[in-house]
Amino acid sequence: MNRIRFSAATLVVTLVLVFANVAIEQKTAQAQPETQPQPQAEAQPAPGDDRPERPRREPRVHDPSTIVSDKDEYWIFFTGRGVNSLRSKDLVHWQPGPPVFADPPDWITDVAARQRGHFWAPDVIRLGDRFLVYYSVSAFGKQTSAIALASSPTLDPDDPDYGWTDQGIVIRSEEGSEYNAIDPGIIRTGDGKLWMAFGSFWNGIHLVELDGETGKRIAPDSPIHQLAQKEQIEAAVICERDGYYYLFLNWGWCCRGVRSTYNVRVGRSREITGPYLDKGGVDMKEGGGTLVLDTEEEFIGPGHPAIFRDGERYLMSYHYYDRDRNGRSALAIRELNWTDDGWPRVASERITPAAE
Repeated sequence: MNRIRFSAATLVVTLVLVFANVAIEQKTAQAQPETQPQPQAEAQPAPGDDRPERPRREPRVHDPSTIVSDKDEYWIFFTGRGVNSLRSKDLVHWQPGPPVFADPPDWITDVAARQRGHFWAPDVIRLGDRFLVYYSVSAFGKQTSAIALASSPTLDPDDPDYGWTDQGIVIRSEEGSEYNAIDPGIIRTGDGKLWMAFGSFWNGIHLVELDGETGKRIAPDSPIHQLAQKEQIEAAVICERDGYYYLFLNWGWCCRGVRSTYNVRVGRSREITGPYLDKGGVDMKEGGGTLVLDTEEEFIGPGHPAIFRDGERYLMSYHYYDRDRNGRSALAIRELNWTDDGWPRVASERITPAAE
């Protein structure tokens, strides 16, 4: 029998690559019930695949936040160690920014004993004179989860006032809770109130009001409203336009590379607490949801939508799995148009990635 020998150095490199490749897949696998099948390895091109090689797309992005602007730059945050960030001057070319946390808060192991600071599905909002980043802390296949908050007066790391302050837990769930406290989606409504949509799988999507000064829950026992339900559902965000609240969210499976089935759905309501109905009049708590975006050619499984108002236009950011990069996740941004009867429609042209 032939023997294959590995040096210690080779073994270390191999292990590093393996763990790096699965890191961002942990978010949804951790959030979902233990009965859910685990994400599979990314598919490789079939033998003889003669598609032309495309330029390398960097960086890898999963669960992008809402876009925000500070000074002359746009920013997003996304899943990663310490909460990752990207910055851009033009919404097309993105460069890595600093993480929110160089060292994770000590309390995270009280929520999930094995947590080491790999946080996912953040959202960000400018509130007064500071920026608030909400992020998810969870455990594998459990409801032992929390959405937490960090604040900074600026996003510019060269500003002497820059620095993130841990503000602790906003909402928490445990085994048997009516919800899973991950995937925050923040909105400040026209009447000045602050709200957070959240949830994944367990009993679907929920909504809670936040304090407009602190960014935390208005009271420990404040009402929690269920907005939507489906077998596979998560990553909700709310957009306000022309007297309606629009609830965007994901159906399907993420984190499976080219086999991911994520798709974006929407419903709308006159009240932020619902009911949210799809275009056919079906309540999203009863499985309703009008399709906004699905897999298109090499852009597989669009997920974790967020809506950004840029002047007069509405932009939707999301991640997708790149078929031509073996299912690597990447950032996309497209404009949202609106039909005469007030329903969102994704523009065909992509802002990010730029056309090649």
